[in-house]
Amino acid sequence: MYDRLAGEWWRPRGVFAMLHWLAAARGALIPAAERPGAVLVDLGCGAGLLAPHVEGKGYTHIGVDLSVESLRLAATHGVLAVRGDVCAVPLPDGCADVVAAGEILEHVADLPGAVAEACRLLRPGGLLVVDTLAATALCRFLAITVAERLPRIAVRGVHDPALLVDREVLVAECARHGVDLTLRGIRPSLVDALLWALGRRAGVRMVAAPTTAVLFQAWGTVRTGR
Repeated sequence: MYDRLAGEWWRPRGVFAMLHWLAAARGALIPAAERPGAVLVDLGCGAGLLAPHVEGKGYTHIGVDLSVESLRLAATHGVLAVRGDVCAVPLPDGCADVVAAGEILEHVADLPGAVAEACRLLRPGGLLVVDTLAATALCRFLAITVAERLPRIAVRGVHDPALLVDREVLVAECARHGVDLTLRGIRPSLVDALLWALGRRAGVRMVAAPTTAVLFQAWGTVRTGR
């Protein structure tokens, strides 16, 4: 599907519009690099939507994805493209200062395996940044039943409700690999969304939500001595 829809990736009002908003929110969690030669590994990078939001922060941006067409587009935005599965990433242990996994964990059948790979890539003190969808009835209703029927919010059929992310499992698996997560719920700004729908805003800010039961961000650093 992502190869077929590759031409939509960089259209800010295309079918992947919300992924642009999420990429901006993800990028805001990534600090400037603390050392020369720092590496950011972007799991499920798609066409590199994160790239503008980390540009100038001092990272070599490596994107990992299975979609050849998406990776081709990512490369045009300064991402070093690597074709690979997020459950078997063809990169060495401890290579990354930051690992970002944006809107990808809800698409993998092996959540513990994907978490293990993300944590394996992190060097001591490295930062893991995630955003994904929660395995709740509320999320299934809002993110699948509703959102997949709204234009430019989600492609119909893109989400398998069986793969939505159990927050307790995510936290436990990350902790098992030495990363203690902080979670917060996020949602699109309703005012921004209205103005965007009317053509009066280029994008929509993601703002804090009172619950992590639908869309949430998670982040944490590798404990020393893990």
